[in-house]
Amino acid sequence: MSNGSFPPEPGRRGGTLAIVLAALIPACFAGWLLWSSLDGSKDDGADGAGAPTTSSTSSPSPPPSGAPGAPSAPTSSGSASGKPSGKPLAGKVVVIDPGHNPTNRDHPSQIARLVDIGTDEKECDTTGTATNSGYAEASFTLDVARRARTLLEARGATVRFTQDGDRPYGPCVDERAEIGNKAHADAVVSVHADGAAAGERGFHVILPKSVRGGGADTSAITAPSRRLGEQLRSRFAKATGSKPAQYIGDGSGLDVRGDLGGLNLSTVPKVFIECGNMRDSQDAAELTDSAWRKRAADGVAQGITDFLNE
Repeated sequence: MSNGSFPPEPGRRGGTLAIVLAALIPACFAGWLLWSSLDGSKDDGADGAGAPTTSSTSSPSPPPSGAPGAPSAPTSSGSASGKPSGKPLAGKVVVIDPGHNPTNRDHPSQIARLVDIGTDEKECDTTGTATNSGYAEASFTLDVARRARTLLEARGATVRFTQDGDRPYGPCVDERAEIGNKAHADAVVSVHADGAAAGERGFHVILPKSVRGGGADTSAITAPSRRLGEQLRSRFAKATGSKPAQYIGDGSGLDVRGDLGGLNLSTVPKVFIECGNMRDSQDAAELTDSAWRKRAADGVAQGITDFLNE
């Protein structure tokens, strides 16, 4: 004991202890109950399956579907209103055939060999024509085809090319037809530019003639191909301001031919479009203009779109 302290008297010590114990026992019991409750909550989550906490930045859980305030479920079309999702060509397959090939000229023997077009034999391919300044038809067709592809893909179509400047030459005309057939294309458009005499202007669309012979049978595609051609003629004229050529097809803008392997061997709707005359100076000025080629691609893409949405 420390100096200066005195022991309590016996009677007072017993009474004081009783009072202290009476105060401490209820407090200890309450503390034990609180500790037991907290420890039990901790044990419930000891296996990691306890309910996660919500941080101060978390959004409250949404009410069950169908409950007041619950968001509406999306419709099968991807739009809450049930309207189309803005992809009018979803599920459609389009094949674009850029006429000729920029490097055909480097493979004269390969493109000169004859291939069967059903009713006859013709060259595998040709170099195509060019403007007087040397702008090649094959360069023109690739540019317009690529622009049209961008537009059609934005509308949901699957677009395939017969060539994209990625082949040494060709493909041959029979293979070009086969690419569209194997793709089960809903529409095929072969993009070209003509090489008529100077002074002849305008565009025209070439339709398949009804032919049957050898591997050729266009009887099933002549009618839908004509509808495709008519839509293409209308939209191309509107987009470019060009007029149908007067030097071919009686000025109608439509010409029917049975000597083109790309059409004869097709089993799906297909047409050619001659976008203008590269040998005429006025037409050539348009064909070599990037802004005009954009309008040409708009016309091609819209003509295809209209046909597929009939």
